[in-house]
Amino acid sequence: MGLISWGMYPIIKNKKISLRDAKTLPTYINSTDEFIPYGNGRSYGDSALNENILYCKTYNNFLDFDVQNGILTCQAGVLLSEILDSVIKRGWFLKVTPGTKLITLGGAIASDVHGKNHHTQGCFSECVEEFTIMLSDGEIKSCKKGDELFHATCGGMGLTGVILTAKISLKKINSAFINQTTIKTKNLAETFEAFENYKDIPYSVAWIDCLAKNEEIGKCLLMVGDFADDGNLEYKSKKKLSIPFNFPSFALNSLSVKAFNWLYYAKAKDGISKQRVSIDTFFYPLDAIGEWNRIYGKNGFTQYQFILPKEQSFEGLKEILTKISDSGKGSFLAVLKLYGKANENYLSFPLEGYSLALDFKIEAGLFELLNTLDEVVLKHGGRIYLTKDVRVSKETFEKGYPKIEQFRDFRSKNYMDKKLNSLQSKRVKI
Repeated sequence: MGLISWGMYPIIKNKKISLRDAKTLPTYINSTDEFIPYGNGRSYGDSALNENILYCKTYNNFLDFDVQNGILTCQAGVLLSEILDSVIKRGWFLKVTPGTKLITLGGAIASDVHGKNHHTQGCFSECVEEFTIMLSDGEIKSCKKGDELFHATCGGMGLTGVILTAKISLKKINSAFINQTTIKTKNLAETFEAFENYKDIPYSVAWIDCLAKNEEIGKCLLMVGDFADDGNLEYKSKKKLSIPFNFPSFALNSLSVKAFNWLYYAKAKDGISKQRVSIDTFFYPLDAIGEWNRIYGKNGFTQYQFILPKEQSFEGLKEILTKISDSGKGSFLAVLKLYGKANENYLSFPLEGYSLALDFKIEAGLFELLNTLDEVVLKHGGRIYLTKDVRVSKETFEKGYPKIEQFRDFRSKNYMDKKLNSLQSKRVKI
């Protein structure tokens, strides 16, 4: 078996070549029919899978750190966790970070990742000052905001070239701890009201009970927070507990999800409560569990993440949550987030509104349910996140991304479509 995605589906044979030297990379490109760059394997679907994979995590040197101004330059294979281990003690943090720190810098750019502060800070590309990339003809280009190559590469799923190095700007902090407020809501209306009441807090995320029914649909625990100001910059990554084997497929079912949801919701105090938590607890709770994807069993899982425009979000989410609850195929990882305005990048996922991310084990009837949810997402003007996707159709994809033709034309014009492809890009004909 070759490299797989975090969702462990699909399983394909592939040949891996590790990137260690930019000088020899053109030889690989010229001698390979087609390939896709691959970072640390944390994309959930098939966006970094192909028969030929360029493994980029090995290209991982720190190049320069302007500690006074918080400007960091690294090779693209450096993990966000490695960046944090170096910069937090010096009073800096990532301006934008997703829910895992175990991704490469190049992967963060290729997915144009977002986090709990999109409504205030936007996507990862906002903190990217410039990057270098090797194109499909072996040429290395330096790229900055405003360049068409920048807008195509950020969110471009590795389909424009091999990102080699990047210079990013960091956020100044004075603590390795977060002052968190938890708001417990009883239904979707209260959830939306809480998000709006706390929209000026820099970071926000909600766990939502996706199996709740009737008047309790949309009940959640909303966590909002900002960095403390106590001068304590002592930071150590949490020790991991690891899942040693794939769970049997029957272990995750509607009853176990209901039990988890009840316990998780019940443990929080009613109304509003306050906590002081570590960076890892607030931003990266799942990273504390090694190989947590094994919980879903040997057949793997997929994350269904969609976003809806703000004016359509309440009705759309209510309809989708009802369908999920009725199906019984619930997810104990159901994450709701508020987003700010979309950026100019061709394939970036966020738009102003709300997104919901749900993890489902691969089983009979799942893709039929997700096809039904696709229809609701499109009806309300939304789209699906490519970094998490493993099954969306070309038609659904195209309706959600209005700049897709510009991206296709750019790829074709620069002969990128001849060399850089993934299973996903072939499926949706990017």
